[in-house]
Amino acid sequence: MICKPYSMPRHKNANGGQAPLTPSQPLGTLIKSARQIMRKDKGLNGDLDRLPLLTWIMFLKFLDDLEQQREEEAQLGRKKFRLAIEHPYRWRDWAANPQGITGDELLSFINQDESRLPGGGRGAGLFAHLRSLASVDGDDRREVIATVFRGVDNRMKSGYLLRDVINKVAAIHFTSSEELHTLGALYESMLREMRDAAGDSGEFYTPRPVVRFMVDVTDPQLGETVLDPASGTGGFLVEAYNHLSTQVKTVADRKQLQSESIVGCEPKQLPYLLGQMNLLLHGLDAPQIDPGNALRFKLSEIGEKDRVDVVLTNPPFGGEEEKGVQGNFPEDRQTAETALLFLQLIMRKLRRQSTPSGRAARAAVVVPDGFLFGDGVCARIKEELLKEFNLHTIVRLPNGVFSPYTPIRTNLLFFDRSRPTNEVWYYEHPLPDGRKGYTKTLPLQFDEFRTCLEWWESRLENDRAWKVPASELLASGCNLDRKNPRSRIGFEHLPPEQLAETILSKELQISALMREIQDVLGSRA
Repeated sequence: MICKPYSMPRHKNANGGQAPLTPSQPLGTLIKSARQIMRKDKGLNGDLDRLPLLTWIMFLKFLDDLEQQREEEAQLGRKKFRLAIEHPYRWRDWAANPQGITGDELLSFINQDESRLPGGGRGAGLFAHLRSLASVDGDDRREVIATVFRGVDNRMKSGYLLRDVINKVAAIHFTSSEELHTLGALYESMLREMRDAAGDSGEFYTPRPVVRFMVDVTDPQLGETVLDPASGTGGFLVEAYNHLSTQVKTVADRKQLQSESIVGCEPKQLPYLLGQMNLLLHGLDAPQIDPGNALRFKLSEIGEKDRVDVVLTNPPFGGEEEKGVQGNFPEDRQTAETALLFLQLIMRKLRRQSTPSGRAARAAVVVPDGFLFGDGVCARIKEELLKEFNLHTIVRLPNGVFSPYTPIRTNLLFFDRSRPTNEVWYYEHPLPDGRKGYTKTLPLQFDEFRTCLEWWESRLENDRAWKVPASELLASGCNLDRKNPRSRIGFEHLPPEQLAETILSKELQISALMREIQDVLGSRA
């Protein structure tokens, strides 16, 4: 398994000699050098092109390192081992030798449907071969590889620059747990850079402190299945995997973590590729990420066998789903708003019986402010949430938590299958003193959740926490937009109809005051 330190302190290079492990600082320098090389290529346009290319190269190197390690383990145990990628398409066959194929020959081997193969002969090109792989005897590794490479293109125009990048990646040792940890952190920083480069078109980014807080209070247990139905680049699943890893004590625990604990869904090709690599780098051997739309199944046909124990997600909001997808939902709950469809799916996907840990199935979900005061279909969904689930906590986040990716204010919903809701606790997360909002340069830090984490178990009302009976919320048409009774209400917290009414009232007061001033000035004149 890659989750434990590899027993060999040094690694063989392409010529069979011994290569020392790359320390943390040079590893960062190595990645930076690879990115600098890519900047010289005319086929790549910014980090939106460079990071995916670096990802698929690292993906293939990672797989080959892992397969070589498993081959050695199988030989020691006198067991058979079938490679997911076979000769001559393994990394060691075409990429490991720094003096190997390069230039147009390298581009042809990677890009063409048919090409001259390393070592002679002709056959399918690298990408064509990888896209044709299929599962064998229940081994899904090949299907994962095929799905990944159906969404991958090589946009580099220079085969010589591509060879230089490959040689840089060849120096990374994916069988070293220390290097994997460092590379995982580097990779996440590159994902953030990529989202910055994407601007408004980037995948919606959930800040790691928010993800970690949601995982900590939801507290997944080994033996439970964790789902993110909109997994993107894998942030929630990586954090859940890290959380579960601390509970592993035996070989059986390790097997359960690797094969039964983490599942996701991501239909967009680029985030699917990036998410696969993110999970692999953090130690999950064969990520179970469905490359289809999680909303494509009829809600009524999702049964107990399809349900999970924990859902952690930030579903896309502001998007619109096509009529065919909307038709999978009850007639009175159909809407184009993606977030509302995802919330219905999450509610349906939670297991009705107790989980293997003896707890109720539970969910933590990011929602925009509009969901709290929304009516129509939104109100009907909230009514079901209050009557059929225990919506025990809403954490209200302040301005700028998701800056610069979106200015929309957000909230964290926490609910479970234990019982209908009796009361909803609200916790208003404060901004640091003197701040009007978070920014890209001054983002939210995890330590700022410490006070909320301490409050979480005690559940006492204070200046930041208050509770509202479910009966009151139901009587109000399921308006969940409740303000802190101990603080002044700012305009930015008001729902649109109240905001408009407040502005009009202020305008009338100002107009009356101006008339008084005019009268006074007129009388003096």
